[in-house]
Amino acid sequence: MDNTILDRIDLDILCLLQKDARLTNKELAVKLHKGPSTIFERVNRLKDKGFIKENVAIIDLEKFNYLWITFTLVQLKDHSGEALSAFQNEVIRFSEVMECYHTTGTFDYLLKIVVSDMTSYNEIIVEKLANLKNVGGLQSCFVVKEAKRDLAYPLKNRV
Repeated sequence: MDNTILDRIDLDILCLLQKDARLTNKELAVKLHKGPSTIFERVNRLKDKGFIKENVAIIDLEKFNYLWITFTLVQLKDHSGEALSAFQNEVIRFSEVMECYHTTGTFDYLLKIVVSDMTSYNEIIVEKLANLKNVGGLQSCFVVKEAKRDLAYPLKNRV
């Protein structure tokens, strides 16, 4: 992990950009009462150090009713570090897997899978996931309605 210490200005920049990545350096400077060149340097440093990975457009899922979202819990048979890494490396290559989390509890992984129909869902479950050698069990829940999706993480000063 990077040893870079983020101060309150860095965290404020990150909080604002998480809510609206289209903000210009000038707009950030006005909101934070700093000079545009200061903000420019800080944003570039945050990008260079990997605190800002990418800027993306968040779509309105209601406009794309053909997207089926499922959260699938995966239980593995072998829990060795090598087995966990192997599973993770395999599953992140599947284009249908949008997010992959190693979790605690009965299940080892939580996957966010997006498909276009039940046939596609069946293919990823039966032909891809179930065929991985270490998979012991799967449980899926389909999203009926997205009530909230907030992608901005609460950031605290850890100085």
